[in-house]
Amino acid sequence: MRNAGLGSWPERRRRMSPERPALWFDGGTTTHEQFADRVRRVAGGLSRLGVRRDDRVAWFGANHPAALETLYACGQLGAIWVPVNARFTASEARYVLEHSGASLVVHGKGHGAVAAQLRTTTTIPTWVAAEPDGTDSLPYEEILADPEARDEPVTLDDPCLIMYTSGTTGRPKGAVLTHGNMTWACLNQILGFDFAQDERTLALAPLFHIGGLNGTVNPTLLRGGSVVIVRAFDPASILATIEEQRITSFFAVPTMLDAMARDPGFTSRDLSSLRTVAAAGAPLPMHTLRTWLDRGLTVQQAYGMTETAPAGTVLDSADAIAHVGSAGRPQFFTDVRVVRTDGTETAPDEIGEVVLQGPNVMAGYWREPERSAEVLVDGWYHSGDAGSVDADGFLTIRDRYRDMYISGGENVYPAEVESALRDLPSVAEAAVVGVADETWGEVGRAFVVLTDGADPDAAQLRAALRERLAGFKVPRDFSFVPELPKTATGKIRKAELREDGHR
Repeated sequence: MRNAGLGSWPERRRRMSPERPALWFDGGTTTHEQFADRVRRVAGGLSRLGVRRDDRVAWFGANHPAALETLYACGQLGAIWVPVNARFTASEARYVLEHSGASLVVHGKGHGAVAAQLRTTTTIPTWVAAEPDGTDSLPYEEILADPEARDEPVTLDDPCLIMYTSGTTGRPKGAVLTHGNMTWACLNQILGFDFAQDERTLALAPLFHIGGLNGTVNPTLLRGGSVVIVRAFDPASILATIEEQRITSFFAVPTMLDAMARDPGFTSRDLSSLRTVAAAGAPLPMHTLRTWLDRGLTVQQAYGMTETAPAGTVLDSADAIAHVGSAGRPQFFTDVRVVRTDGTETAPDEIGEVVLQGPNVMAGYWREPERSAEVLVDGWYHSGDAGSVDADGFLTIRDRYRDMYISGGENVYPAEVESALRDLPSVAEAAVVGVADETWGEVGRAFVVLTDGADPDAAQLRAALRERLAGFKVPRDFSFVPELPKTATGKIRKAELREDGHR
C-alpha cells in the first residue's frame, strides 16, 4: 500500500482478521471487515462532497462510531481530522472551526442546535448530522458512497489531525499530530499497557481528547481488538457495561475513577475481566488508587499531553504503592528528561522542566510558528511542567511552570477565563487560580476588581461566563478585592493568590 497512515489500518486489519469484532455501540456489533467497508463509504461520501487532500474535516459531538469513521476516512483521503470539544459553546467552537479552516463539519445528535447557530455565523459550506436530529444538515447515512478502495500516497510525516488544547493566552492552540505521531504513540501504548489481540476496550473518555482517542481506543483497533463505545459517563451504567461486555481495559481521568469507586455497583459488579485501567489527566489520589487496587484491579498511572499524542511515561501497577505520586518511567519509544533553565539535565530529585522527545511528539501548532518554536527546541518538546526524576528513573510532576490547572480531567488555562472576565463591563481586572477540590481535583477561584459602582454579584458573573465558556472553565468561587497583588513590573503575583485561595 502507498498509504502508510491511519487510513490504511482498517484495510490491513480486514485482511488479517475480518471476522473479529471491531466496534460495539447501542447494542450492535461491527466486525473489522464491516468497519473497513464503512470507512471506505465515508471516505467516498466526503470525497463526493468535495473533500480533498489537506482539507480539514471537523467532528463536533459526543462519542459515536462516526467520530472514528471520519477519522480513518480522512486518513484514506489525505485530509485532516479536527475534533471539537463537545462541551464548547458556539463561540468557542466557532474559533476552532475558523482557525483550523474546516470546510465540512460532522456533528452529533446533541449538537444540532449549536450546529444550526454556527451555520449562520461561519462560512463553512457543508454540515452533516451523524444521526437524524431535525436540522438542515445532510443525513450522514445518505452521504455514504460505494465502498471503493483507495490508496492515496499518505506518509507518516503527513498531518493526521489537529487537536486543540486550551490556550495559555486566551485562545486554544491546535496541535498538529502526524500519522507517524499517532502510530508511534499507539505502539507505545500497546507496549506500555500490554494490549492483547482479544482486547475489548471501553471508549469511556471523550474521543475529542487525546487520552480518550489514543489512550486505549486506537491502540486496540491497531491490535485487532474491539472498542465498546458509550455516549456518556454515568458510573452505574459504566460498571454494568464493564460486567456485561467483559471489558478488558479503559482510559479514565481520576475523577471518573473516583465516581465509579463511590457507586454501590463498584463492590457488587463482576469486574474480573479488567486487565488494565489507564489513569491520566491529573494526579491519582492515594485513596482512589487504593480502592481500585483493593478490588484486585490493575491501575497504571501515566503522564502525557496532547502534544505527545499522549505518550510520555507510565507507572506499572506493581510500582503504584512504592512510587505513589510518581508518573512512572518513559514509554518505549519516548525519551523524557528533566532539565535546568540552561538545558542541562538535573541531578536525581532536583526539580526542573520536563521535556520529551520521540516520534510521537507533534509537528507543531497549526498556523502558529512562533508558539511552535517556543516549545519545540532542538527536537525536544518543553512541557512547561516542573518535575524531578529519582535515582531509579521515576518521574514525579512537582508543579506547573504555567498556570494551567486540571478540573475533572479538563485542562483550564486561567488566561482564557481572565480574558472573558475582562470583557464584562463590570470587571476592571481579574486573575484566576486553581484550588484543590475533593471532587474535581481542582476548581477555579477568581479574584475580581470591579469597575466603579458595579455590584459584587458572583451569580451574575458566573452566568455571564457560562454564555462564553464551557462549564468546566467557569470558576466556582469569586473573591471581590480592591486590587490585585503585583510585581514592580505590573505582573500579577499568582503565587500570593494561590495562598489566599487555599485558605
